[in-house]
Amino acid sequence: MELWFSEKHTPTVKLSIQVDRQLYSGQSEFQRIDVFDSKEFGRFLTLDGFIMLTEKDEYIYHEMIVHVPMAVHPNAKRILVIGAGDGGVLRELTKYQQIEQIDLVEIDELVVEVSKKYLPQTSCGFSDERVRFFYQDGLKFVRRHENEYDLIIVDSTDPFGPGEGLFTKEFYGNCFKALKEDGMMVNQHESAFYAEDAIAMQRAHKRIVNSFPVSRVYQAHIPTYPSGHWLFGFASKKYHPIDDLKAVKWNALGFKTHYYNTRLHVGAFALPNYVEELLKEVEN
Repeated sequence: MELWFSEKHTPTVKLSIQVDRQLYSGQSEFQRIDVFDSKEFGRFLTLDGFIMLTEKDEYIYHEMIVHVPMAVHPNAKRILVIGAGDGGVLRELTKYQQIEQIDLVEIDELVVEVSKKYLPQTSCGFSDERVRFFYQDGLKFVRRHENEYDLIIVDSTDPFGPGEGLFTKEFYGNCFKALKEDGMMVNQHESAFYAEDAIAMQRAHKRIVNSFPVSRVYQAHIPTYPSGHWLFGFASKKYHPIDDLKAVKWNALGFKTHYYNTRLHVGAFALPNYVEELLKEVEN
């Protein structure tokens, strides 16, 4: 008997992965959490039926959301991570010796515990002594901080359910306030391919543009995310993502990455025309 996990990307399109076995299923205060094992994608984590990561392609997302800002900021030492309960962002951040403190704000502690047990490939950064854990709402957390962080990484779920508050004008304004005078914020920016996703992307982009003097969008190919074409937001008080790229300095660190490199960094900001048009619709 064949077992398949299916996620609807639109009412008429779905992605299906053949499952070898289900490793975990549980209901937290906030959402349903499942972990499956598959031949093609390895283990994968779903929240409320939506794929958050698979072992086969998670490095693309995590490398692009971390190394793009870290290769631009000249000396990021204090980092705030909102979401990211699977640990992949922490894994990439903890490679940087210059970082002194990483505050992880995750609303659902069970996601962290499940990831520690079933997803060791991504959760290996949890034990780093620079990481401080805060199990609470990211929107409420960031309200209480001002001029404190060099970089904020918003690794949220989609703009509904537990992650809904992380796509609001208030949230982005509070992130701006929590950053130092040369601080930056990056966020997962949804996709622009399917109509409903494009609307959510435009809504987030408009709010970020209204909050930060520098706001750009970049892209990556992530096979298991809707359409495979995924966007990230880069927002900054001072630094430009290409003009201020420290390529020589970053390459000298000698990190082994599977997707990100500084040539790709520049190219990722060259967007398809249809995406550029969607962004321009809301930038004015």
